[in-house]
Amino acid sequence: MIAENIQNIKAQLWNTRLVAVSKTKPNSLIQEAYDAGQTIFGENKVQELCDKYETLPKDIEWHMIGHLQSNKVKYIAPFVHLIHGVDSLKLAEEINKQALKNNRTIRCLFQMHIADEETKFGFGSLELEKMLMSGELQKLSGIQWCGVMGMATFTEDNDKIRKEFRHLYQIFTKLRLEHFNNEDTFSEISMGMSGDWPIAVEEGSTLIRVGSAIFGGR
Repeated sequence: MIAENIQNIKAQLWNTRLVAVSKTKPNSLIQEAYDAGQTIFGENKVQELCDKYETLPKDIEWHMIGHLQSNKVKYIAPFVHLIHGVDSLKLAEEINKQALKNNRTIRCLFQMHIADEETKFGFGSLELEKMLMSGELQKLSGIQWCGVMGMATFTEDNDKIRKEFRHLYQIFTKLRLEHFNNEDTFSEISMGMSGDWPIAVEEGSTLIRVGSAIFGGR
């Protein structure tokens, strides 16, 4: 079933890559997805991510997709491929510090707050704009800023979801134009999950984060 689910999703993708959200899933299911050709996996807990990195194939591209605490960065800094949720200057500075310690440049996305829900993390557009204008974020040489990430409101209203994804795409376009104009690597828009990824793809997502539509419910 897992292989079939992956094939079905990938058949509907063009310029979008699939991040298989493997949080809480056992290694056996991840291995099954890997054997079906899936090499990008996303985790939201640092301990679980480290354990899986140690035991699963080394060519897996591990993405940290959950809320990341500054004091946990050091554990994933040696190997993480992309951090989706950078939502504060404090976190960015810690990632930079740990990247330099590990002689790495860590790829990161700005997590933007695009939903109505207060519970979701992320920068406001004006807040991020202010930081970029000050140059604080660009001087972090251990980080390569690759784009943006956002989560839509948890709702049945597809028009609302589409509007929020479209807003994230506009934020990305503005950032690229005004602050990352000469950087080809600023190219990622991480949006869309199991319930809303088809809308996200239509609105320009380059990375969708899908768990239950691949592995089934918890």
